[in-house]
Amino acid sequence: MYGSVSFKSPDWPSRRWGWTGVTAIATMLPRQPTKCLGATQTRSAGSTIGVRLPYPYRERLDLDFDIAVVGLGYVGLPLALEAAFSGLTIAGLDVNQSLVGALSQGTSNIVEIPDADIDRALQSGFTPTLDATVLSGAAAVIIAVPTPLTDHTPDLSFVEAATASVGDHLQPGQLVVLESTTYPGTTEDIVKPLLEEHSGLKAGVDFFLAFSPERIDPGNPTWNFRNTPKLVAGIDQASTDRAAALYGRICDNVVIVSGTREAEMAKLLENTYRHVNIALVNELAILCNDLRIDIWEVIDAASTKPFGYQAFYPGPGVGGHCIPVDPNYLSYLVRRLGYQFRFVELAQEINDRMPRYVVDLVAEVLNDRKMSINGSRILLVGLAYKPDVADLRESPALEVASLLAERGAVLSYVDPYIESRGSETPDMERIDDAVEAALKCDLAVILTPHSAFDIPAIVAAAPAVLDTRGTAERGSVHTL
Repeated sequence: MYGSVSFKSPDWPSRRWGWTGVTAIATMLPRQPTKCLGATQTRSAGSTIGVRLPYPYRERLDLDFDIAVVGLGYVGLPLALEAAFSGLTIAGLDVNQSLVGALSQGTSNIVEIPDADIDRALQSGFTPTLDATVLSGAAAVIIAVPTPLTDHTPDLSFVEAATASVGDHLQPGQLVVLESTTYPGTTEDIVKPLLEEHSGLKAGVDFFLAFSPERIDPGNPTWNFRNTPKLVAGIDQASTDRAAALYGRICDNVVIVSGTREAEMAKLLENTYRHVNIALVNELAILCNDLRIDIWEVIDAASTKPFGYQAFYPGPGVGGHCIPVDPNYLSYLVRRLGYQFRFVELAQEINDRMPRYVVDLVAEVLNDRKMSINGSRILLVGLAYKPDVADLRESPALEVASLLAERGAVLSYVDPYIESRGSETPDMERIDDAVEAALKCDLAVILTPHSAFDIPAIVAAAPAVLDTRGTAERGSVHTL
């Protein structure tokens, strides 16, 4: 069903990526370098794929870029930078004028990506642009736009708009790859028809099409775009081969998947797995609180088993661009088939109720001090959805803040990464000094323990602390 592709030689015959130096292992058999795609090629399974292109692909002289990346957010920008660092010329297309302007001046839009990386990429062949005509001059186009939820329903409007734009500029011989997370069938049932409609070309005959799910983990110091294994699946063998060759230039390990639907489902499985296990420990945390059992010690004890167990940890909810969103794509697909995906939907229900549970615990802690939420000065320690990032997407801290504001709390927050909260959050004072803020509050609630925080000092300064992440010394604070 899948294989691993190892790209062992950096010796490419020209600036455009091709086949020289590619060694396929596992289910993929070794292939000879191919100079053009104008001939019928016989593949390992014995099938014959006719690729009818009007010109030898690698001999085009009018290509301006190796890759055009559509969307320069948390997924597209790291991809574009790594490709530029790998010696490829990259056009970064986005509709956000201020974003493109900032990147063109060497200013990063993502806190975890320093300005120095943008400068280096610009010098290495990265061109941010608003001009969609760059799409026609790229050997490959990678779509990396958001796939949010609207009223708990998958919203593919960004993917559809980007695909239509790519189709309007699509040239014979180009490779198009979708990286945006979505439900199985999107590449072949939505992207492919749109590309064909807008271009007048036929996928698998005139151009290549593949899916390769993003696996970006913002703020992760160990796993990045290059060293995280990259899943790749094309609509046919030629598309798979072409996409694997491309990603082999910028990733250490390319994993071939037999079809686009399998690759799309694999991405959803990865995050649904985390989603349901977090829900399990969240519900256990509620149970352990009622039974006066330390959930954190329970997890530490269970983690001593060297096999058959992986630790997950409770918290105020789930956030980010994947875990709160991706399972909804899976549930949506199941509902279209006429039945419920009860296990995943139950996990969603449990994780969604955690912010309200945190607020109930706040009320209990204040009640023990003969206080109520109404009028109490509550300090929120960290707003981002995870430590050491400036990402507020789906952050449970925002719902905790809204619920506390509804009950009359006087809120303030400390977060070195978050300067602007957005209009959807309640009015809160931002304080730079966490310890000073803790001295002035009635209760500090640790929601996101950034490494910059001196948690022991905050605990010592605050009159009371609710730690939702298990980061403070147990016994000195209230916990989930």
